[in-house]
Amino acid sequence: MITLSLGAVELTKEQNSEMRQLYLQNACNSCHGNYGEGMGASPRLQGLKEEMIFDRLKDLQQGKTRTAFGTIMISFAKSLTPEQTRLMAKYLANLETEIPEERYEIEFTREGDGGS
Repeated sequence: MITLSLGAVELTKEQNSEMRQLYLQNACNSCHGNYGEGMGASPRLQGLKEEMIFDRLKDLQQGKTRTAFGTIMISFAKSLTPEQTRLMAKYLANLETEIPEERYEIEFTREGDGGS
Protein backbone atom coordinates (compact mmCIF):
# COMPACT_ATOMS: atom_id res chain seq x y z
CA MET A 1 0.00 0.00 0.00
CA ILE A 2 1.34 3.44 -0.95
CA THR A 3 1.15 6.05 1.77
CA LEU A 4 1.07 9.65 0.64
CA SER A 5 1.22 12.62 2.94
CA LEU A 6 -1.46 14.84 1.48
CA GLY A 7 -0.97 17.61 4.01
CA ALA A 8 -2.55 21.01 4.31
CA VAL A 9 -1.20 22.45 1.07
CA GLU A 10 -4.04 24.13 -0.79
CA LEU A 11 -4.74 23.88 -4.49
CA THR A 12 -3.59 26.79 -6.59
CA LYS A 13 -6.26 28.66 -8.52
CA GLU A 14 -5.08 26.90 -11.71
CA GLN A 15 -5.15 23.44 -10.10
CA ASN A 16 -8.63 24.06 -8.70
CA SER A 17 -9.85 25.17 -12.14
CA GLU A 18 -8.25 22.13 -13.79
CA MET A 19 -9.87 19.72 -11.32
CA ARG A 20 -13.27 21.41 -11.64
CA GLN A 21 -13.03 21.12 -15.42
CA LEU A 22 -12.03 17.45 -15.16
CA TYR A 23 -14.92 16.84 -12.73
CA LEU A 24 -17.40 18.38 -15.17
CA GLN A 25 -15.89 16.88 -18.35
CA ASN A 26 -16.20 13.41 -16.88
CA ALA A 27 -19.81 14.17 -15.89
CA CYS A 28 -19.10 13.47 -12.22
CA ASN A 29 -21.68 16.13 -11.43
CA SER A 30 -24.43 14.10 -13.10
CA CYS A 31 -24.32 11.63 -10.21
CA HIS A 32 -22.46 13.37 -7.39
CA GLY A 33 -23.91 16.87 -7.96
CA ASN A 34 -22.19 20.10 -8.97
CA TYR A 35 -20.69 20.48 -5.51
CA GLY A 36 -20.26 16.83 -4.54
CA GLU A 37 -23.46 16.95 -2.50
CA GLY A 38 -24.52 13.47 -3.71
CA MET A 39 -27.67 12.54 -5.58
CA GLY A 40 -29.85 9.45 -5.22
CA ALA A 41 -27.67 6.37 -4.79
CA SER A 42 -24.51 8.35 -5.57
CA PRO A 43 -22.58 9.19 -2.44
CA ARG A 44 -21.89 12.64 -1.09
CA LEU A 45 -18.24 13.62 -1.62
CA GLN A 46 -18.50 17.01 0.01
CA GLY A 47 -17.08 17.02 3.51
CA LEU A 48 -15.17 13.74 3.20
CA LYS A 49 -11.57 13.68 4.35
CA GLU A 50 -8.99 14.05 1.61
CA GLU A 51 -7.14 10.88 2.66
CA MET A 52 -10.35 8.85 2.45
CA ILE A 53 -11.12 10.13 -1.07
CA PHE A 54 -7.52 9.50 -2.15
CA ASP A 55 -7.63 5.91 -0.81
CA ARG A 56 -11.00 5.33 -2.53
CA LEU A 57 -9.66 6.60 -5.86
CA LYS A 58 -6.61 4.32 -5.49
CA ASP A 59 -8.92 1.34 -4.80
CA LEU A 60 -10.95 2.17 -7.90
CA GLN A 61 -7.76 2.39 -9.96
CA GLN A 62 -7.07 -1.19 -8.88
CA GLY A 63 -10.57 -2.23 -9.94
CA LYS A 64 -11.92 -2.50 -6.38
CA THR A 65 -15.47 -1.29 -5.92
CA ARG A 66 -18.03 -1.78 -3.18
CA THR A 67 -21.17 -1.78 -5.35
CA ALA A 68 -22.26 -2.48 -8.91
CA PHE A 69 -22.79 1.28 -9.30
CA GLY A 70 -19.11 1.80 -8.52
CA THR A 71 -17.97 0.04 -11.70
CA ILE A 72 -18.59 3.22 -13.69
CA MET A 73 -16.04 4.94 -11.47
CA ILE A 74 -13.24 2.49 -12.28
CA SER A 75 -12.58 3.81 -15.79
CA PHE A 76 -12.67 7.40 -14.57
CA ALA A 77 -10.26 6.69 -11.71
CA LYS A 78 -7.91 4.76 -14.00
CA SER A 79 -7.78 7.72 -16.39
CA LEU A 80 -6.23 9.93 -13.68
CA THR A 81 -2.48 10.36 -13.48
CA PRO A 82 -0.92 9.99 -10.01
CA GLU A 83 -0.76 13.79 -9.73
CA GLN A 84 -4.39 14.20 -10.86
CA THR A 85 -5.44 11.56 -8.31
CA ARG A 86 -3.83 13.57 -5.51
CA LEU A 87 -5.26 16.87 -6.78
CA MET A 88 -8.75 15.41 -7.32
CA ALA A 89 -8.83 14.09 -3.74
CA LYS A 90 -7.89 17.56 -2.49
CA TYR A 91 -10.44 19.23 -4.81
CA LEU A 92 -13.30 16.95 -3.76
CA ALA A 93 -12.48 17.26 -0.06
CA ASN A 94 -12.79 21.03 -0.31
CA LEU A 95 -16.01 21.28 -2.32
CA GLU A 96 -18.69 23.47 -0.80
CA THR A 97 -22.21 24.13 -1.97
CA GLU A 98 -22.59 27.58 -3.43
CA ILE A 99 -26.10 28.99 -3.14
CA PRO A 100 -26.77 31.40 -5.99
CA GLU A 101 -28.03 34.72 -4.63
CA GLU A 102 -30.76 35.01 -7.25
CA ARG A 103 -32.58 31.94 -5.92
CA TYR A 104 -35.12 32.13 -3.11
CA GLU A 105 -34.20 30.47 0.17
CA ILE A 106 -37.38 28.35 0.08
CA GLU A 107 -36.40 27.08 -3.38
CA PHE A 108 -32.92 25.91 -2.52
CA THR A 109 -31.56 24.14 0.51
CA ARG A 110 -28.46 22.06 1.00
CA GLU A 111 -30.69 18.97 0.73
CA GLY A 112 -31.91 19.72 -2.78
CA ASP A 113 -33.75 22.10 -5.00
CA GLY A 114 -37.14 22.02 -3.29
CA GLY A 115 -38.51 19.39 -5.64
CA SER A 116 -39.10 21.75 -8.52
